Amino acid sequence: MASRVPSIAIIRQRYNPYGGAERIVTNILQELAASGAAVNLITRHWDPGSIFTPRVVDPFYVGRLWRDWSFSRAVSRLVHKGGFDLAQANEKIPGCDVYRAGDGVHREWLRQRARVAGPAERLWLRFSPYHRFVLSQERSLYLDPRLKAVICISRMVEADIRRHYQVPDAKLRVIYNGVDSEHFRPEGALHRRAVRSALAIPEDAALFLFVGSGYARKGVPALLEAFNGLPPGAHLVIIGKDKRLHHCRSLAEYMGCGARVRFLGGVDDVRPYYNAADVFVLPTLYEPFGSVVLEAMACGLPVITSETCGAAELLQAGETGFVCDALDVTSLQQHMARLLDTELARRMGEAARRVAETMTLKKMADEMMQLYTTLLRQVGDP
Repeated sequence: MASRVPSIAIIRQRYNPYGGAERIVTNILQELAASGAAVNLITRHWDPGSIFTPRVVDPFYVGRLWRDWSFSRAVSRLVHKGGFDLAQANEKIPGCDVYRAGDGVHREWLRQRARVAGPAERLWLRFSPYHRFVLSQERSLYLDPRLKAVICISRMVEADIRRHYQVPDAKLRVIYNGVDSEHFRPEGALHRRAVRSALAIPEDAALFLFVGSGYARKGVPALLEAFNGLPPGAHLVIIGKDKRLHHCRSLAEYMGCGARVRFLGGVDDVRPYYNAADVFVLPTLYEPFGSVVLEAMACGLPVITSETCGAAELLQAGETGFVCDALDVTSLQQHMARLLDTELARRMGEAARRVAETMTLKKMADEMMQLYTTLLRQVGDP
């Protein structure tokens, strides 16, 4: 690559122990370090148990607008002082060399959110100071001449960036998330029995699983509506944190399916639940990739997800899963009903596992290092 080890700054503002984005950033840090790069994590807060010692940038703030603005301003100053061969932002921070669009395109997310919003919420989405700030940051980021490359975590995100901001194709690079298919793997009947026994779910019942924080965005209301139309022998487990958890639990009770739905909140280890389930469902309104989809596939589950989930690009309809519009409850219910056939679900899950095995963390890191190598050569050997 060069005469010395390249110094790469990876910027992510905060850590959520239940967040798929944070798990991917951790994997990126580990794989880049293993490949020989000097990795610098710049953050407000990270997991204290992490093997990486972060460089903390934590200016005072009140409210999320001030939070994001102050962090962006402080990080920009740090990056512009130099000391890094490349700076990669995982937040919408103008002035970095590389932006990894792990959170997707905010303008597209607002467009999708408006599909389910009432008149008052649509007005708020349009004129909210916070959303206006994020859109301004997003536009400045893509128009900044210092931006050398954008890592798009799906073809969907690539298309959204191209459509909304006309970023040149030469700057766009699709690099899918990877998964540790040894960590996430089918574990046989042990977890199935233990989890189902703890949740009072019959071992032979069809069990659907949802994993994700942010219920409105990730489609829990549509999922509950679709699930409510399935035969009474089916069960559903919902994992993930959300301030509307009690509202969704009440909704399930109102529909009449509450006894068959378990809301577990955030859990530290989702693997036992993947292994206890028959089918993974994520009818998300907007998900740039969806690492949980790949985790579920690696654990041998077929997946039902939406057209606005980037990981849907990995699925083959009828072979490894099904895809429909996030708001098409009828199609969602039909796909779920088809996979009540647990033997069919098992065969499709085996095929999904084979796909996941090709999506390695090393492949992701190698593709990122190839990109970094190209960019370093463009500015001269460090």
